[in-house]
Amino acid sequence: MAFFDLPLEELQTYLPSRGEPEDFDAFWQATLSEARQYPLNARFERVEVGLKTLEAFDVSFSGYGGQTIKGWLLLPVNRQGKLPCVVEYIGYGGGRGSPLNWLLWPSCGYATLVMDTRGQGSSWQPGDTPDPEPEGANPHYPGFMTRGILSPYTYYYRRVFTDAVRAVETAQAHPAVDAERIAITGGSQGGGITLAVAGLCPQVRVAMPDVPFLCHFRRATQLVDTHPYAEIASYCKTHRDKVERVFQTLSYFDGMNFAARARAAALFSVGLMDTICPPSTVYAAYNHYAGFKQMRVYEFNNHEGGGTYQSEAKLAFLHQHLPLE
Repeated sequence: MAFFDLPLEELQTYLPSRGEPEDFDAFWQATLSEARQYPLNARFERVEVGLKTLEAFDVSFSGYGGQTIKGWLLLPVNRQGKLPCVVEYIGYGGGRGSPLNWLLWPSCGYATLVMDTRGQGSSWQPGDTPDPEPEGANPHYPGFMTRGILSPYTYYYRRVFTDAVRAVETAQAHPAVDAERIAITGGSQGGGITLAVAGLCPQVRVAMPDVPFLCHFRRATQLVDTHPYAEIASYCKTHRDKVERVFQTLSYFDGMNFAARARAAALFSVGLMDTICPPSTVYAAYNHYAGFKQMRVYEFNNHEGGGTYQSEAKLAFLHQHLPLE
């Protein structure tokens, strides 16, 4: 795939209007307050997976609606004092897998909590968390993008983003973690969740969204016909009378609107040939981001982004903004 989006010079200044709902903050404050009425019930059960330098724990906590969310916690065996923690969110369709899938950050000395994504985990990596849908949800196109999409109150990502905030609170609850030194990261869907949490959790110190999904929905669905954005376009193709209602709901979940509220030091990445999360949608969130920010550009890469090169950049960014003590 050659370049298909705006030239880099235009991407760097691309600042579309955000179309933010008037009750955006009230909606999310009420959503999180409702979730916090349930005890967090954070549990960490040691599991043996053959690691010698790391400890692994099976994690469970109460997310949206008090529903149980799974995850992993990994800690260096040789640690002194409380550690900064990296909370990681997973790409679309994937689940938490095995602790062996998440060795980078704990191997570098950071505590690491990985959140399973409700309902997902059967496409490319297994998961263990179901997603009970609320009553009144609409029929949807296969996948997760249009579940409950006719109202922000029933939309799938209301549940996911709430879980993600509670995952940060779960990490903060562990005695080995320094609650004031939290970083969040993820790629694609995980990058979109990272942006949401950065906007909803002012205590987060570092945010590292890679090739983030869930940003600038209208442009994304009109610019590319690849999945997962194609799920939204396919739904609108069938439900011709509900298009504006769909995008009104999505405005409560757009990474641009969370970015405008975020203050954590942020490292983004973008692939200029990315046909899954188009570069202009990534830059739309980046250019609205309110905190300190940097962008790593991978000129000839698609949705795989920077790979190991980006991991090295993220580790250097962590050492700068959330150093081990």
